[in-house]
Amino acid sequence: MNYSDYKLSIDLRIDWSDLDMYKHVNNLTFIRFMQTGRALFWEATGLTKIYEATHRGPMMVSTHCDFKKSLYYPGNAIVKTKLAFIKNSSFGLDHIILNEDMEVCAEGRDIAVCFDFNLNKTYTIPDNLREIMKKY
Repeated sequence: MNYSDYKLSIDLRIDWSDLDMYKHVNNLTFIRFMQTGRALFWEATGLTKIYEATHRGPMMVSTHCDFKKSLYYPGNAIVKTKLAFIKNSSFGLDHIILNEDMEVCAEGRDIAVCFDFNLNKTYTIPDNLREIMKKY
């Protein structure tokens, strides 16, 4: 499978504490891995700095994960993230989580809205931010 459209990637070490009673990576850990991919996107696009400067930024409204294959300790997980869609005030991120053999272990999607925490309401994604987001 070609992953070239996933512009963001991070390798994460699987820790013993990530395991469940069946001795494979716990389902919740997959969600945490997706969170790391999401944070990478927020940092790459400047969403984190925008929030710090203006108190306006993304708010998660949905997350979904389909589990395909188990991950085990010791090992690494590779999280790849890309922009799935962008609308007026919302956007989606697709994630794939791979093992070290580049086998897909999970596929996920996050949906966030751009939220003004000062006014307690969503806002339209500005064109300049939209263009930056589309690069990923």
